[in-house]
Amino acid sequence: MKRKTLESLLDQPSKLPNVPKVTQALLESFGNDAISIDEIGRQLSADPALSAKLLRLANSAYFNVSRSIATLDDALRMLGFVMVRNLVLGNGMVAAFKNTPGINLQQFWRYNLYTACAARWLAHRQESNSDLVFTVGLLHGIGQLQMHTQMAAELAPLDAQINVLAPGRAALEQQTLGFHHGDVAAELARIWKLPAPIVDALRAVPDPIAVEAFSEAAGWVQLGAWRARAEVLKLDVQAQLDSYPKALGARLGIKPDWAPSQAGKPSGAEPMPAMEELTEGLEAMLG
Repeated sequence: MKRKTLESLLDQPSKLPNVPKVTQALLESFGNDAISIDEIGRQLSADPALSAKLLRLANSAYFNVSRSIATLDDALRMLGFVMVRNLVLGNGMVAAFKNTPGINLQQFWRYNLYTACAARWLAHRQESNSDLVFTVGLLHGIGQLQMHTQMAAELAPLDAQINVLAPGRAALEQQTLGFHHGDVAAELARIWKLPAPIVDALRAVPDPIAVEAFSEAAGWVQLGAWRARAEVLKLDVQAQLDSYPKALGARLGIKPDWAPSQAGKPSGAEPMPAMEELTEGLEAMLG
């Protein structure tokens, strides 16, 4: 069997994810500073199911609004353009990868959402670009989905050896294939003409410190992925301690006591809320 290359996974339109029309428009909006929320509203109104999801989200406990949000326009203004774009982007990725061999999709998308929300919480706490971090968090796993769609047979031995969500997965992919899922995610983002900071961060997420130009966004997503992994894989406290990326935390200037499993004296800062609280209402967008 001929070994597949990174380019061979993406070199034909038929190999690319079938992204919904509204999601395509929002992908294009990353490069259009002039796009208005009214224009996005017109595009969303053509998708009643997606509009209904956004309305439910706007009225969810996550946003804790004091009045009922009754219209899509009100929902868009309350949620804000960046949040709407990110959530529709996540919803579109779920739709694009409905049938992915070798992946537990329910677990995968929960992990992905947990990663994005945990990373956003950390970035906001450190006054970093939490919107960028949330976007990268939502997209950071799509390389795994593209790889399993295009080369499931080649990945089966790797899947038997190590979970797709495990921290050592990217290193095994690099060693075996010559590229990893971060490379694939970055190439998809490049094809979609997403901004360079997103492309670079996606490539760097598996090992943010190893890349030549350190990406802070990738670092927050890596930390968020550690927290999400602990939750969805139900890691015990010792396993969480053993896998905590200490060098990355030090590079980002954050003490490890933001997570309950971490040892050491509290710094006085509030710990991260439970993942269910941090993501309440958001899972409906990815269902």
